[in-house]
Amino acid sequence: MALRLSTGLKTGLLNGTSFVTYMNGGVIDVYSGSQPASADYAETGTKLLRISTSAGTATTSGLLFGTAASGVLPKSVSDWKGVVSAAGVAGWFRFYGTAGTSGTSASEVRFDGAVGVSGADLNLSHTSLTLSSTVTVSTFNITQPAE
Repeated sequence: MALRLSTGLKTGLLNGTSFVTYMNGGVIDVYSGSQPASADYAETGTKLLRISTSAGTATTSGLLFGTAASGVLPKSVSDWKGVVSAAGVAGWFRFYGTAGTSGTSASEVRFDGAVGVSGADLNLSHTSLTLSSTVTVSTFNITQPAE
């Protein structure tokens, strides 16, 4: 599995803005189906839930990262959770920065990844999501590649 960074995120990182600056305060939307070939492309599948620190119930409930060590940036200790708004099988996610929006864009700051129960970019306890159930993300790490 590999994260797919948008052109806007890659360009911003190369221009000196930190990943944490862009992504702290963002949210994750989880979708059914297959991940688009690029984080610049419009979302595909059905949006199943939004993950935030208040399960998507507040407008200022963005996700926060902890402190990086040994090339790994972990999520903060705060809860990351969401309430399922449409039942389905989770296939992929998009993490939007604080100003991120949906749709096709080469300038938006966001990244995509695969969803699974083990070995995916975003691991959940199960991928078959039931309407109105709460999903909690216990662990989420961004690892800087060695090469």
